[in-house]
Amino acid sequence: MDSNTPGGNAPNHFDNVACPFCGILCDDLEIGPTADGLKVLKNGCVKSVAGFERAFKEPKPQINGKDVSLSEAVAEAARLVKAAQLPLFGGLGTDVDGVRAVMSIADQAGGVVDHALSEGQYRNFRVLQTGGWVMTTLTEARNRADLFIVLGSDIQKIHPRFFERIVCNERSMFSDTPPKRTVVFLGEGLDQSEVKGSRIGEIVTLPAKGERLREILVAMRALAKGVPVQGDTIGELPRADVEDLVKRCSAASYGVMVWAPPSLAFPDADLTVQAAAEYIKDINLTSRFAGLSLGGNEGAVSAGAVCAWQSGYPLRVSFASGKPDYDTERYATANLLANKETDLVIWLASYTPDLAPPTTDVPMILLSTPALKPAKTPAVYIPIGTPGIEHDGLIVRCDNVVSLPLRKLRQSQLPRAADVLAQIQAAL
Repeated sequence: MDSNTPGGNAPNHFDNVACPFCGILCDDLEIGPTADGLKVLKNGCVKSVAGFERAFKEPKPQINGKDVSLSEAVAEAARLVKAAQLPLFGGLGTDVDGVRAVMSIADQAGGVVDHALSEGQYRNFRVLQTGGWVMTTLTEARNRADLFIVLGSDIQKIHPRFFERIVCNERSMFSDTPPKRTVVFLGEGLDQSEVKGSRIGEIVTLPAKGERLREILVAMRALAKGVPVQGDTIGELPRADVEDLVKRCSAASYGVMVWAPPSLAFPDADLTVQAAAEYIKDINLTSRFAGLSLGGNEGAVSAGAVCAWQSGYPLRVSFASGKPDYDTERYATANLLANKETDLVIWLASYTPDLAPPTTDVPMILLSTPALKPAKTPAVYIPIGTPGIEHDGLIVRCDNVVSLPLRKLRQSQLPRAADVLAQIQAAL
């Protein structure tokens, strides 16, 4: 069956649908119509059900809480952007075209661009920029890995189908009966409930505290090199357990260390990612090992990728000087608001109501899915469609190697974020 056309005999019934509600972008969903919306018929998860099956609403644009036409809202938004000294284009929960439009208007208006989830992304960016790393993809991990180490990340919460699709698959590209694999959970309180099935040979639990993970990884690197490490415990884990993990890593034919940056929410988490990256590089001198970074929800990977294509920098970029200026601290959303350096926030959240804007006294233009209810009434509100439901789109997967098409699944008058931003820019 052609994945670009409706499937089955019923109208508006779609097979092989890509789900934009987490960075894994599962593309095997079956979606059907209901009397008042959509229904996930096959291969869903809690995130996809919440996204595809939410109530269908088409509210009017508003200015200061009062209904207006789209053209009136666009005109007022353009007036605010033109008057602003340093507008902040934040949230950025949109598709590739939406981020392209953000970059264009931010360039013209002299604004700053930053994604709402970039704090987690920078736990990776800093390591990539300073030391580099060896990374794999979802497909490579699914088909080749015999050892997975989950590093301090509750993956089940962020990506409900990761284990089902990547770790517990019964077949691989190379064999219908691939060898069993070991899964190590290195961290406290990590959900292991979906690691099951005939493919799983052993599950190892090492309940290390997040802030001790770096210490453990540095010690593992030393042990692998034969450097003495003192003590009966390492990072509050029994020394024997850490030594055993080092042996497993050395013996693996294709090991993968997995983390989700949003889960590493403790001080200096980027140093933990750095320790993992350096250890992985060492193993590759004699064996095959790779990292796999997840995350990327709310279009975060698309935002970082497009910003890099357009400006040369991965988010937190200002165009106030007339050219891209990159500063990871000054141009972070939270810092701009706390330091009162921005006088207008343009917030995009087209995927889920979870990407709520910060509560601030700074005037706000909100472009969002109708399901989002801000704490304060924005100066301008324009409801927009969700890529992959109300309109077509393109989104970058969490491993940065694949851009997947999103398909329009229902008729709607809600405009694309890219089109609204283009109209605002044209009115400047």
